Amino acid sequence: MGFDGSSQLDIYRAGIRPLLFSGIADPEWVHQRTIETLSWVSPSARHGLSAWFDRQLQHTYCLSHPSLEQTLWGLLFSNPVGLAAGFDKDGRAAGAWSKLGFGFAELGTVTLHPQPGNPRPRLFQLPDDRAALNRMGFNNQGAAAMAARLRAIKEAGDRLPAPLHLSSLLAQRGTALPDPGSIPLGINLGKSKITALEAAAEDYLGSFRLLKDWGDYFVVNVSSPNTPGLRSLQATDQLAPILHALQQENADRKPILVKIAPDLEWEAIAAVLQLAQAHGLAGIIATNTTIGRDGLKTALVAATGKSVRDEAGGISGAPLRQRATDVIRFIYTETKGTLPIIGVGGIFTAEDAWEKITAGASLVQVYTGWIYEGPWMVRRILQGLVQKLTERGLGSIAEAVGIGS
Repeated sequence: MGFDGSSQLDIYRAGIRPLLFSGIADPEWVHQRTIETLSWVSPSARHGLSAWFDRQLQHTYCLSHPSLEQTLWGLLFSNPVGLAAGFDKDGRAAGAWSKLGFGFAELGTVTLHPQPGNPRPRLFQLPDDRAALNRMGFNNQGAAAMAARLRAIKEAGDRLPAPLHLSSLLAQRGTALPDPGSIPLGINLGKSKITALEAAAEDYLGSFRLLKDWGDYFVVNVSSPNTPGLRSLQATDQLAPILHALQQENADRKPILVKIAPDLEWEAIAAVLQLAQAHGLAGIIATNTTIGRDGLKTALVAATGKSVRDEAGGISGAPLRQRATDVIRFIYTETKGTLPIIGVGGIFTAEDAWEKITAGASLVQVYTGWIYEGPWMVRRILQGLVQKLTERGLGSIAEAVGIGS
């Protein structure tokens, strides 16, 4: 019998989601418990109960279809839907994301120095807007801890799924679909709060040196609104030294992308694009959270009783959808499709993902939508994308990139 996830999704929406958003449980506490649970999911379950559980997860949440596959940067993405940075900050659940249907996952944001982040409470759900407000402040255990964790997983023989490269794809074609457990892992790098802005390049470089062997691609995050002064690093005179330092260290030519804010003016975005191309970056992630508050239905943040306009932090989710798509379309048009884009912001449905892909995104990422819609969302999006490709007579998701721009 086929699986569409409808009954399970209804259970989530009717039972679990109202509890999560009731205000009874702190959203950050729920998040931490989720990561703890997922950290027990083996990245390479082979025997007994763990192997059975692994098969059940893949049967429930994964969808493989040849039309969803594409190769970027020499890496095979079995589908275009990934987990955005911010959910698995320390890579504790690195082995779980492939089993929940994701085509790739981005770990972090991680900083060179461990840091606790901003004071709590710092994560708020805005159900009326299908959004979240966060001011986490890059809370994480530091780059060395993440490197040690990923190294230990491999050295223990409980290996992270290695991403399939183009050569592997060509070798396998005609035999079987790629293993759904093999997904690329990105690592999102941020600046430590204690590091002065003028020393940012060395800070990012320190993290990259520790982690360059463990990520399949890397992201320079200069667009979070929750670290003082960080967004100023998007200015070309401050971003250029960071990109130069990383590329000088990047002997293995790992793909390096930059993540930008949705609040930048078009001229500033164009300047970042010119810089990215000058430094040979692999792509752009569009976009991070927004500091804008226009159009929100939420007036007061229930957990604090304060106006949403008075609460610091970035907004993610549905309010970001259109602006993120507009930025993607601008980047695709400005670069004539030569700079791959990962689109993120307000994706809840297959229609949302399709909108960003046809605007110019080769890949998309989800976070807030996954919280609102539940773990079956990824499979439902993938089913919808396959249907859209079929309806339009397209053979692969790559053929849909930018057709609406």
